[in-house]
Amino acid sequence: MEKHDYYHEHSHGYGIYILVWLALLALTAITVTIAGMNIGRFTVATALIIASVKAYLVLTIFMHLRSESKAFRVFVFVALLFLIISFILLFTDYSFH
Repeated sequence: MEKHDYYHEHSHGYGIYILVWLALLALTAITVTIAGMNIGRFTVATALIIASVKAYLVLTIFMHLRSESKAFRVFVFVALLFLIISFILLFTDYSFH
């Protein structure tokens, strides 16, 4: 019974899931459109920004990260921090060659 109450307390309505799904579809369409345009060096940066927004939506809404414990959020933050550091190192190395 307690488990059911926990999930009921933290679950979203179907409307928010549909809105986030539509937002993800729109952001994907924007990404595809931007990829077809020639905006120089901003193409990759724009794609990464849009991907970050999409990842944030998925993590907070679909994966219910807001309702998780602080320890779990710290682990996710550390993983994202290492991903960002890896991207910075990758693009720094890529830009000098």
